[in-house]
Amino acid sequence: MTQRFTEAMRLMRCSDPQQREDGFFLLWPHAGEHVGELIAEFRDEDEDDDHGFRCRLLELIVEARSLSALPLLTELAEGEDEAFRYWALRGLRRLPGQEARQVLWRARPEET
Repeated sequence: MTQRFTEAMRLMRCSDPQQREDGFFLLWPHAGEHVGELIAEFRDEDEDDDHGFRCRLLELIVEARSLSALPLLTELAEGEDEAFRYWALRGLRRLPGQEARQVLWRARPEET
């Protein structure tokens, strides 16, 4: 874990909205370098914790455009949380490969 990542997580957990944004944008251009850590942070957060924080982590994971996020994105695309589902589907659209396309196909809303 780098000092940048540690500092960004500290800032993103602050109560001050500007510090939260500063932490987010500290990681934004480096999300691909920290995708594993971002996934671990997302999974370590309790479901009852700050939903907005978890959405921001997920947004960074999507920005990483890494196939290592495929299992998490698949899980969230098939889940009930609308915000997580939105980011997961967005992330899957950015990933190469047949597996991501299959998840997107399965996640399509039923047409009546």
